[in-house]
Amino acid sequence: QVQLVESGGGLVQAGGSLRLSCAASGNIFRFYVMGWYRQAPGKQRELVASHINGGSTNYLDSVKGRFTISANFANNSVYLQMNSLKPEDTAVYYCHANGIPPTGWGALIDYWGQGTQVTVSS
Repeated sequence: QVQLVESGGGLVQAGGSLRLSCAASGNIFRFYVMGWYRQAPGKQRELVASHINGGSTNYLDSVKGRFTISANFANNSVYLQMNSLKPEDTAVYYCHANGIPPTGWGALIDYWGQGTQVTVSS
């Protein structure tokens, strides 16, 4: 069983900063991608930022220049530094990982954290 546990959400004023952390535990073989999604009330879940193992990063256009993703695939953790936060960044943020099953073979599996609330007041 693989678990992703997020921390670092909270309430912040517009223009402020927060840092989200996510640590994975359990029977992990290898993650190919780790990242962050968010879902605001009444909206679909969207990809905020992703980090490919040994490769590039990708960002939602609206967070480019404000958010920075970093990851340590050796210890299966991912972080999201969020600066210059705006009220429209308010959402539940979910940690995500995609990788090889614990058996070491088979179709890739998506893993999700339980979510952490980020609220930005104006």
